[in-house]
Amino acid sequence: MLSIIEAAGWPIWFILLTSVVALAIIGERFWSLRTSVVAPRDLLPATVREYQSKGVTQDLLNRLQQGPLIGRIFAAALANEKSPREVIKDSVEDAGRAVMLELERFLNTLGTIATVSTLLGLFGTIVGMIEIFGSQTPSGGNPAQLAHGISVALYNTLFGIGVAIPAVIFYRHFRNRVDVLVVEMESQAIKLVEILRGERRA
Repeated sequence: MLSIIEAAGWPIWFILLTSVVALAIIGERFWSLRTSVVAPRDLLPATVREYQSKGVTQDLLNRLQQGPLIGRIFAAALANEKSPREVIKDSVEDAGRAVMLELERFLNTLGTIATVSTLLGLFGTIVGMIEIFGSQTPSGGNPAQLAHGISVALYNTLFGIGVAIPAVIFYRHFRNRVDVLVVEMESQAIKLVEILRGERRA
């Protein structure tokens, strides 16, 4: 592996850096976008039961704020339980936007890496081509420099595309995952608001 990196020349280090960042983001998003972390299905029934038995308590609000992300939306609704429906709706939407930003964290960076790694591969290819042309002299070519230029050009293209493809795949996977979680949270938030307004039974 080290011999390949050496053959690819100095431009490969930029691509390797983007690959490390991409792997870190992918691992972090897999961990952070789990249903149990974002919107566990048992949280709404438990919240409703406690609300109906004890009402809105500061302890309940604190636990919701510090628990799964959807708990922040529930806390916003419960904190305004006696307010008009529009006020509750606005508070839920505000909390939802904050949660949405949390769900989308690092995704733009991952999408950028998918694009930039391809461009870095192209950059390495151009560097390799420059070395290839630089190896040509009036008296003939330098075979070693020519071979190194070809290695730089090809390896950087390969590594750049090799980083870009999984980055694009996981970017789209996580975007879809966020969309699914948002729909689930919206559904649960609507149910809670309807229960608070007496329009729905638990």
